[in-house]
Amino acid sequence: MGSLTNYIIRRILFMIPVLLGITMLIFFVGDAAGNPIDLVRQSYRTVTPQVIQYLTQYYHLNQPVYLRYLYYLWDLIHFNLGTSLTTGRPVAQEILPWAWTSMYLQLAALAVSVGIGIPIGIFSAKRQYTKSDYAITGIAIFGYSMPTFWLYIMLVIVFSFYLGWLPPFGASGGYLGYWWGNPILDRIAHLILPMFVLGYVEMATFVRLIRGSMLEVLRQDFILAGYASGLKERTIIYKHALKNAITPVITIIALTIASALAAAPALETAATWPGLGYYFVQAAQSLDIITVEGITVILTVLVLVTTLILDFVYGILDPRVRIG
Repeated sequence: MGSLTNYIIRRILFMIPVLLGITMLIFFVGDAAGNPIDLVRQSYRTVTPQVIQYLTQYYHLNQPVYLRYLYYLWDLIHFNLGTSLTTGRPVAQEILPWAWTSMYLQLAALAVSVGIGIPIGIFSAKRQYTKSDYAITGIAIFGYSMPTFWLYIMLVIVFSFYLGWLPPFGASGGYLGYWWGNPILDRIAHLILPMFVLGYVEMATFVRLIRGSMLEVLRQDFILAGYASGLKERTIIYKHALKNAITPVITIIALTIASALAAAPALETAATWPGLGYYFVQAAQSLDIITVEGITVILTVLVLVTTLILDFVYGILDPRVRIG
């Protein structure tokens, strides 16, 4: 327990300078873009005196740049992400509904990709250099390299415009009314196409990772010994080999969950999906720099915390990783 506590403390202490460095990068890149008031004036025809006063106070524009960063850091420590310039509401409060929509899209796609990708990757590794292996590898490479927004548009053309089976845009009925008769089925109908696109792209990554890891593990002596001792192939594959091959997949799963709030801005914009990625694009287009910086900071913290948890999980699953 003592070694584990020391390990966690070391990792947290390591995260502090990383987080400081990222906040400095976010702040000074935004500062280098120009005076926030001038940027807002480029986006809005009229800027009210209240907005100018708020921006001056929030960014402390009458102070030197190093003091402005310290004020910015102080606000972050107190969970103050500022007020959105487009809605006039606190950024932390504004992003909650958008974050929820992104989260359930990403988690649904992740569940599909993991549930399908891992068995397919194992199947491909067991049949290396066969026609099935080549077909799976080709499909995975296609999915890995395919732009999500393009694939989504192609599916919309087929399943929405030609066949009329699924709604083309959004996350709920809107002016088109409910699909399949009620609100719950309507949500499911809107979820299918973007979930399939994200799930397919993520599944392609899992298939390639599992296949490569399994090929390496299946050549290890303890796997050959398991076959020689008469163990069932299913036991060898799923109880022994997969446990040693799953580590890189856990990394991708954890980072996918950590970045789930970022979702896929290109896909969400193409699908008009009301998620945080779409909201981020809209904020950037309207030069709502306070919202853009707030979302970036939140995603950074999520990735750092997930990395800490991931290192701890490694120490449990993989005895080769030392946490002491």
